[in-house]
Amino acid sequence: MNATLRRLCWLNSFTTLLAGSRLRGFAQTTGDVAGTVVDHGQALIPAVTLRLVNQATNVSVTQDPTTSRRSSPELIPFRRIARDLRTPSTPGSLLWAEPRSQSTVEGNAMRLPIALVLLLMPVSMACAQVDAWQPDITRQQTYTAVRKSSADPAGGNHDWKTVAPGATETVLDDDGPGVISHLWFTVSTPEAYHLKRIVLRMYWDGETSPSVESPIGDFFGLGLGTYHNWQSQLLSVGSVKAMNSYFPMPFQHHARITVTNEGEHAIDALYYNIDYRRLAASLPEDTLYFHAQYRQSQPNRGWTTSWKNNNDAAVLNKLNLNGEDNYVWMHAKGHGQYLGVTMSVLQNQDYWWGEGDDMFFIDGATSPNITGTGSEDYFLGAWGFGATPFSYLLYGAPVAGEPLAGSRSSVYRFHNEQPIPFSHEFKATMEHGGQNARSDNFYSVAYWYQAEPHEPFPPLPPVEQRIPVLVQVGGPGNVSGSGSK
Repeated sequence: MNATLRRLCWLNSFTTLLAGSRLRGFAQTTGDVAGTVVDHGQALIPAVTLRLVNQATNVSVTQDPTTSRRSSPELIPFRRIARDLRTPSTPGSLLWAEPRSQSTVEGNAMRLPIALVLLLMPVSMACAQVDAWQPDITRQQTYTAVRKSSADPAGGNHDWKTVAPGATETVLDDDGPGVISHLWFTVSTPEAYHLKRIVLRMYWDGETSPSVESPIGDFFGLGLGTYHNWQSQLLSVGSVKAMNSYFPMPFQHHARITVTNEGEHAIDALYYNIDYRRLAASLPEDTLYFHAQYRQSQPNRGWTTSWKNNNDAAVLNKLNLNGEDNYVWMHAKGHGQYLGVTMSVLQNQDYWWGEGDDMFFIDGATSPNITGTGSEDYFLGAWGFGATPFSYLLYGAPVAGEPLAGSRSSVYRFHNEQPIPFSHEFKATMEHGGQNARSDNFYSVAYWYQAEPHEPFPPLPPVEQRIPVLVQVGGPGNVSGSGSK
């Protein structure tokens, strides 16, 4: 994010503060918007200190948006707002306002802050679209751009690798410091459900226990074992069968990525491109490392099969205050922050699968610190998705099945706007149906960042147990189905 946009983002944030705290008025900047840095006593920060000025009395109140402290408690009312078209290099106001009498303030105290929010709405949208981990394209970069790929080393068009059954292909093995910025894979093989049989692993700084371990399809949100196109800010699948990741993956000393063929047939063609930035300087000591963990329950075992629909009194009267028997997306020890999850569902029973709530347990809590209101609500849809697929930057349901046994769904949610931090332990879970009454199949990959070392992951299920199949569990709509694909 360039410096001017960053300052405008802070200005926008302060405007939101005004709207939320009923401050009556607006400010002008004191300093050079284009890049002046001023000393505020404790640290050098950009010169975006805001000053509320009563032009009649020349009394001012200053506000530093980086500390959110006022130097005076006085609130100065103003009447209207207009743009001041001074050039960015000229110290002075971005906006100006005229004073009005105190007697007219109370009835319209929120009018001006609302106007400010509307005025800065384009800035807010721009701020939301710029991510701190992405290089500032207006500044000269000093890293070395590197790509490791399956390209033909002889200069021909044999740009793929063949991987025999049981073999492992190392697709990256390089020293740091660096940051992986993009992964691209595509696979050609006659093997059914090869997305479940090929395993992707990543190791940072010489560790022996992988920080990423998942069937390759699940890592890219294809947890049903078949391909569908979808897109988000961090993961996407394009035409045809092109799997992409944009998670930033830093490593200080070494990075190793492997692809293992656990299928019965050879991978005829494994194509890959891995783009990363080789850095001249070491990463900060507090850098967190990327992690991704696969889990599944085939099936989740509901506590009852004696229910007729999701509104059955026996289900509604059951309480779940501590997450007992919830489906677990991930459980980590150490410190870091949870980023999100992709999950796929194969329904073994009729009716909507997603009455279950998300529950997050932070730093050893025995009851959830964060509790949601339903599965589709967590994935930022509503009303069971209406069996309508959708796919946005940070959330979506690119596969949205009907509420019937045999239906399939795939969903995702990323918390880029507010990762959930933890100091020494974190567990992310979701109920399988209301109060864990349902017995559907869940397949998921959770994504987070944490300091190394991490605790070893639970072992992957055997390959045949990873293939999605309907399971005979009883309950509505589940007549047979054992072993049905």
